[in-house]
Amino acid sequence: MFVMTAWFGQPVIFGNDDGPDQPIAYPHTIHAGTQPGQLGLDCTFCHRNVTKGAAATIPAVGLCLTCHKTVGDGNDEIEKLRAIAEAGDAIPWVRVHRVPDHVHFVHEAHISFFSERDGILPSAVCSTCHGDVASMTQVSQVKPLKMSDCVDCHRDNGAPTDCTTCHY
Repeated sequence: MFVMTAWFGQPVIFGNDDGPDQPIAYPHTIHAGTQPGQLGLDCTFCHRNVTKGAAATIPAVGLCLTCHKTVGDGNDEIEKLRAIAEAGDAIPWVRVHRVPDHVHFVHEAHISFFSERDGILPSAVCSTCHGDVASMTQVSQVKPLKMSDCVDCHRDNGAPTDCTTCHY
């Protein structure tokens, strides 16, 4: 039963999935994209905890208002954002990426390892598992995040592969 739960607890990816609908359309293309007219923000600008802790964390609505208190008048999605902030609520984002509950994935360790060893920017490290989010209008999970992917990466990079590295 545990194995079945672990298996079925994962999102199943069939073909091209546009990802879940979110309460506010957040175009990563505009914020993280690097084409002319896009902001080119690194993942760590919004997901600030990713270099310090286990979870990437979703930013508080106040961070969005740093810019969108004055930028975006008349945009329906930004008006939704402002209404949520005015009500004192958090944005009820729908989770996109998930590993099973019995797995402990520490973002900070992975970001630090590749950034320090290879000099890779955090956003490039993030794209290893999350895909090229900067080119996504709506974020979707592009990899199933299965144990075999993790073990292969650990082996390829000389990281520990004993069970207690991720299962504790």
